[in-house]
Amino acid sequence: MLGIRKAGLEAMVIGRSFWKHRRVLLTGHTGFKGSWLSLLLGELGADVTGIALAPDSHSLFELAGVRRNIRDLRVDIRDRGALAKNVAETRPEIVFHLAAQPLVRSSYRDPIETFETNVMGTANLLNALRSSADLKATVIITSDKVYRNEEWAWAYRETDALGGRDPYSASKAAAEIITASMSSSFFSAHAPVVTARAGNVIGGGDFAVDRLVPDIFRALQENIPLLLRNRMANRPWQHVIDPLLGYLVLAEAIASGRSLPDAFNFGPSIDDVMSVGEVVDQFLAAFGRRIDVEADKGEKPHEAMSLQVDASRARTLLGWRPLLTVSEAIASAAKWYRAAAEGEDLAALTRSEVQKFIERVGGR
Repeated sequence: MLGIRKAGLEAMVIGRSFWKHRRVLLTGHTGFKGSWLSLLLGELGADVTGIALAPDSHSLFELAGVRRNIRDLRVDIRDRGALAKNVAETRPEIVFHLAAQPLVRSSYRDPIETFETNVMGTANLLNALRSSADLKATVIITSDKVYRNEEWAWAYRETDALGGRDPYSASKAAAEIITASMSSSFFSAHAPVVTARAGNVIGGGDFAVDRLVPDIFRALQENIPLLLRNRMANRPWQHVIDPLLGYLVLAEAIASGRSLPDAFNFGPSIDDVMSVGEVVDQFLAAFGRRIDVEADKGEKPHEAMSLQVDASRARTLLGWRPLLTVSEAIASAAKWYRAAAEGEDLAALTRSEVQKFIERVGGR
């Protein structure tokens, strides 16, 4: 379902018939991105099994009723035996690996847990998939932070050097290397394995600590000043749905037999990158309330000032493009959190958003 041209550009199309009753294994389905992806796959009619730790009581997984769309399993990806058993029972055709310790600051507090989860967890999953006879495609989700960040003014491409000064970034770069090794050693003649490197995602239902939009919402709810570590830092912000659609179209392309590179960036256009301060200002304006914004004077571990990714490979080979500008993504997120503050039906709102996105890109 790829390669349809519209207005002079390759149009991104998700094949409904491809995903209908497709056996999909999704790790990390109880997290923010995993919950949105579960809803997308459910809307497409996929037969989804989720493997993850228990969600927080106040999470998108619970608020949106994601459990209704999925076979919901509690498995720690660090437990090699339990993971292998459940992978074998699932007999997946498509795998999306999102389970991770996803926070930079948490990786400073507990680097060993970060490495165990992000590095060995990925190795455990790939090892378990070696004997999956029905497997057609595996997408390992890493991060835009896998690159050796030189604070360049230009965007990183998939061929740039990997690195990682903080434990989180290093763990994701290591996961890339492990994936490449396992893929070439065990999957080349079997089912292709690729990695997907997404920029910073925003959208309704993220409640993680030390993430910008959830921090803004908490400050609004508690009527306290918002503390910013660095107002001028730039990141490749995008709505959470946009890279998830990229993962879907990538998996579909691989399973359809297309020969593709082993890594893809998913991020906004270079001229749509915003600073932390700009995101805060736009979110507050869209939310309709103001709060004090102050500099965080506490101890701050190293974080890059500038990070951009070049997604031209995904645009050229997959027809993928963000459906929302960054400003539209911020407005969409603000709408969701305002609904949460006003006690609206968040399950209905979230599922309605998913349906609208699928209607824009869903083929036959």
